[in-house]
Amino acid sequence: MKNAYEVKDPDFELSPFTGMTKKHYVELAKYLLERAFKHVNSMETHISFPIVSGKTYPQPNSPDWRYKSADFEALERTFTLAGPLIHLDPETTINGIKLRDYYSLHIYNAFTPGHANSLPMPEELPDSNYQFTCEFGGLFKTLLLMPDTIWSQYTKEQKDEMVITISKWAHHRTTQNNWRIFNICALSFLKKYGYEIDDNLLKSHLLWITSYHSGDGWYLEQTYNYYSISLFIVYTTIWNRAFGDEYYPEISAMIEKSAQELMESLPWFFGRDGYINMWSRSICYRTWVSGAFPVAFMLKEKPGLDAGWARRLCSGSLLQFVSKPEFYYNDIPSLGFYVQKEYMVQNYSCADSPFLMFLPFICLALPDDSPFWTAKENEGMWEEIGDNSNKTVLESPGLVLVNHGKTGTSEIVPGKVYYDDPNYSKLLYNTHFPWEDHNPQGGTSMEYSYRSQDPRDVRGDDVNFYLTGLTVDNDSDKNREFTISQSMLFNGVRENVLYRQAIMRKPPNNGVGYIIDLAEITIPGGVIRVDRSRLAFEHELTLGHFGLPHFNGQKAVINQFEKDNKKVITASISGRRVALITYSGWDKLESLMHSNRNAEAEESTVIYARKKRMDKNPAMELMVTLLLHRMDNEEWMEEELSPIKELEIIDIMPSGSALGANITLNSGEKYVVDFKDIDGKRTS
Repeated sequence: MKNAYEVKDPDFELSPFTGMTKKHYVELAKYLLERAFKHVNSMETHISFPIVSGKTYPQPNSPDWRYKSADFEALERTFTLAGPLIHLDPETTINGIKLRDYYSLHIYNAFTPGHANSLPMPEELPDSNYQFTCEFGGLFKTLLLMPDTIWSQYTKEQKDEMVITISKWAHHRTTQNNWRIFNICALSFLKKYGYEIDDNLLKSHLLWITSYHSGDGWYLEQTYNYYSISLFIVYTTIWNRAFGDEYYPEISAMIEKSAQELMESLPWFFGRDGYINMWSRSICYRTWVSGAFPVAFMLKEKPGLDAGWARRLCSGSLLQFVSKPEFYYNDIPSLGFYVQKEYMVQNYSCADSPFLMFLPFICLALPDDSPFWTAKENEGMWEEIGDNSNKTVLESPGLVLVNHGKTGTSEIVPGKVYYDDPNYSKLLYNTHFPWEDHNPQGGTSMEYSYRSQDPRDVRGDDVNFYLTGLTVDNDSDKNREFTISQSMLFNGVRENVLYRQAIMRKPPNNGVGYIIDLAEITIPGGVIRVDRSRLAFEHELTLGHFGLPHFNGQKAVINQFEKDNKKVITASISGRRVALITYSGWDKLESLMHSNRNAEAEESTVIYARKKRMDKNPAMELMVTLLLHRMDNEEWMEEELSPIKELEIIDIMPSGSALGANITLNSGEKYVVDFKDIDGKRTS
């Protein structure tokens, strides 16, 4: 028997694509908790999961409060599943334990000073911000939406005891912007139920949050990422309905408006089958962004989002993971994406953290007659795309969403990235080809990888690139490794061509001499890259395609040939194929096997283009490349590998800019790639 979730008695009348209806969401929530509660022996046993070695917390040398934090995280984040089940049926039991009684008891213990499992008070710890604040926010978000789950079970005396701890953490120091939402939820809950709070502090947090709204329904986080959806939209919409509408109607209206804006593009972040894209940090939270689908039907006004499409995508994203046996580690969701993987997790995560991925189960708070439950599943706008590709440009966060009707995959093309982090800095992210970790030897998937051959770098005595003759510290060993872009800039879309810039080195190392100007033309099942290299000194460069995982020991099949002045390399595994074609600006095409860099398997293959320029003053070059993907086992057709009918590279464009191109496709479409004033069009 498959050791994973399977949809039993699917309803293909109401849900022709996934078979999932409300009863299946209930069954899935119970299934996931039944696995989790294998770690709970009795009503008195505090839920806790085995510690995972590596960078995540806590580790053997961690202080006691880190262990307390992990235990509280397990309690709060499993309540993401338990709370909705209790809301539907207060008598729900898991493995013989009544959920309502269990969570009432252990949350009371956590908030009551003196108990063995009680949380520390902020004043008992060095003045800083702590994970406890995050979990308070998650808990009180759920209780704002479903207070009947456990809050009504306490006596007034018990509530008064607990409020001491709740209030101290609600009023405590927070960090950055999205964390303010956690304090907002806890403070608002206290005020809603008659407890005194610092109203000025609550208002201050709210004004800070609204200040980060950037447009298109997006908010600035460390950079633009899924937190903008899951926290700034999901948490705050729940806050609106439970508290904000009454106490802060102006702020509530602003949040409502931004949520409506977000819903216009939300479905395009998902593949046709509902697959979520492995993008941005906190990857182990996976489907938490799918929580925006049920939230759409908590808005005051009807959202511009088809309910049947919303449920189809929400269900599909959950099935993407819960139906895979390898997804589970110690009977709970693994710290990774599909499987347990160290490279893609952060040090603020612990074994319990992935339970936040079940945020979509707030859908169980929707009434039975909500459109989310009653509408028939459909594929929304995908049917209209056909074999073409749809493109959505979100200027404010600098994101472009590409949906390939030919393959059913969706892509996120990021444009405002401030640091070299593979969570954000890839050239693009595809729902069905999860990204691979950086390879310091070159050939990194979906990245330009750069290695300096400047003798000043090679010898480790890096002469400042101005005229002083002074030196700066330089690590020659580090310079022997390939590096990825240090930041990505968004330069806009003109005449259906997307322009960005990859900055391969930042000042003080003369960032102006390390620019790759990016121009991208979307075609069915892929992209034509017409990128201008402005790399001022001796260097090597690679451009990698998607990584292909090796399943059951089966390596990718590689094919390589040259035809009509272009170089072609293809790679295939069962159900997936990629092709890379170079027209100009590259020396050769290669493939490389990777170990422990792929999200799905221990081994993988990447095909990539490579070049080496050893002139002291390398010329600018136009690197014209075609990257294609398929989701089947069919052979590549000649016309697929040759979409370009005419390619004209021009030294000086009619606009006066240097080194551009005119491109005519076999379809008859014409494109002009013109980098005129690209440096002045940066937004970051």
